[in-house]
Amino acid sequence: MLDRLVDAINKHDIDALTACFSPDYVSTWPVHPARTFTGRDQVRRNWEMMFEARPDIKAAMTARAPAGDEAWAEWEFVGTERNGARFHQRGVIIAVVEDDVITRTRFYMEPVDAPLAQ
Repeated sequence: MLDRLVDAINKHDIDALTACFSPDYVSTWPVHPARTFTGRDQVRRNWEMMFEARPDIKAAMTARAPAGDEAWAEWEFVGTERNGARFHQRGVIIAVVEDDVITRTRFYMEPVDAPLAQ
């Protein structure tokens, strides 16, 4: 399931991407509660905006650990903003998968700091 999601993101295939989520999907951001939302339609709107704002965005899972119906995975998103700035986020996403679709996630994603100058 998560491999299909990564593939859909990297192909910018919005239909395949949204098909990875249940209609009543719940996205929770424990550290940023204002980002929490519900529904596959909102997933579509969010990713349409993401693809528009970062036309070269790519996703990768750098590690994962299945735990029952949950999958704990480290993710990395890299792209270029329309203004030329670099977009780079890493973190953990915990996904609950039921009937081959994602029903819930908990996001712990943050921007990657630029390296310190020596």
